[in-house]
Amino acid sequence: MYKESRETEKKNLVQGSTGDWEVVIGLEVHAQVTSNAKLFSGSSTQFGGEPNDHVSLVDAAMPGMLPVINEACVHQAIRTGLGLRAKINNRSVFDRKNYFYPDLPQGYQISQFKHPIVGEGDVVLDLKDGTSVTIGIERLHLEQDAGKSNHDLHPKHSVVDLNRSGVALMEIVSYPDMRSAEEAKAYVTKLRTILRYLGTCDGNMDEGSMRADVNVSVRRPGDPWGTRTETKNVNSIRFIGQAIEYEINRQIDVLEDGGTIDQETLLFDPKKGETRPMRSKEEAHDYRYFPDPDLLPLEFDDELVEKLRGELPELPDEKKDRFMSDYGLSPYDAEILIAARPSADYFEKVAKGRDAKLAVNWVMGDLSGHANAKGVPLHEVGVSPDQLGQLIELITDGTISGKIAKDVLEIVLEEGGNPADIVEAKGLKQMSDTGELETIVDDIITNNPKQVEQLKTKPKTIGWFVGQVMQKTKGKANPQAVNKLLQDKLEIGEG
Repeated sequence: MYKESRETEKKNLVQGSTGDWEVVIGLEVHAQVTSNAKLFSGSSTQFGGEPNDHVSLVDAAMPGMLPVINEACVHQAIRTGLGLRAKINNRSVFDRKNYFYPDLPQGYQISQFKHPIVGEGDVVLDLKDGTSVTIGIERLHLEQDAGKSNHDLHPKHSVVDLNRSGVALMEIVSYPDMRSAEEAKAYVTKLRTILRYLGTCDGNMDEGSMRADVNVSVRRPGDPWGTRTETKNVNSIRFIGQAIEYEINRQIDVLEDGGTIDQETLLFDPKKGETRPMRSKEEAHDYRYFPDPDLLPLEFDDELVEKLRGELPELPDEKKDRFMSDYGLSPYDAEILIAARPSADYFEKVAKGRDAKLAVNWVMGDLSGHANAKGVPLHEVGVSPDQLGQLIELITDGTISGKIAKDVLEIVLEEGGNPADIVEAKGLKQMSDTGELETIVDDIITNNPKQVEQLKTKPKTIGWFVGQVMQKTKGKANPQAVNKLLQDKLEIGEG
């Protein structure tokens, strides 16, 4: 897996008590394929069924039962490979990976070893500091999942649920191109976004449909590879970061005390925030791989690949570039919006044919604030794109001010309704009548001579007068009209 593929910048070095250390991280992400049936049987893949309710004779490894490949899972793997800009292998081979585990009924796992369905690709990360990093993908292969053991339901016995047994997984193996926990978290986040855009995995880590094996080693800059450990089945992005940080510090402490790192498999304990040994790390020969005699090599032609390529949706990187060029978004705003496809679609419906800058300010500002307060995604906050779009139109054409718009948004969230109707019914239209505004402005100028005098030396204090007018009109005054009146009456320039 390891190849010398990336130089480490000084900013990514970790300082130990005896000098700098370089961290080397590679991830093996297991992503459950979005399909109605399992990889080699017609059993349901639905999450949350009664224990052992979605199990066929094939999944339970009954004698004489033969696997039959699910074509939909093959198509999903190809689509994922295309989304990762990877090489698609027209011929791949399923192998038996032999090991004993109580919830592995066959005594082996059907996987792919030397000949995977997808070869090398890459994922580009846009980091918080404004830099970009390309993480290499070594391979993607298809394999079947094991069942699930539960040790908490009986004081003396463990029980096995085979509902997950035989579910199709894509194992996506990165090169060791990550140099910090932050990069690893950004990689998994971006990978999950790509899979969700493609519709090939739902990315719900809390349900186990996406999890990562985390390989970590440390070395002195320029030294040969260090011995790596593998932390298995980490099921949240936050835990991935914690596991890496803990393992970095543990390995550096061991090495600086004169010890050595054992190549072993670990588990991460989220309650304690630490890793613990599970078993010594196996090598490929320990699994006694050989081609599965019940399955022919998987072969397909370029015509299928091109057909699937033509059906791909616009992917995150493409959408980000388009949002920046079409709507004038900053890289930061575009990155936030494209992180979830429904949110990106929501924004585009709001912005299309309207003031895009105003649209992004409202989507990223007030609406996101309400969504965060409710703990829901942006598109589920309770305001439709059409409702928010109408609100923006009312601001743009001068019907209401931005301040009144915030009040209208609150009403829409609480009561629903059409923003234009709400403005009409509640008398919230902006005051643009210069005669009415002039009377209010004259009154404020007459009653505040000290502030008028101060304004001569500090022109920016005109904002205080604007605020007074807005207060008198309960936010309904047109700010531009108020500013123009004040500038004319007090004989000051716009700056």
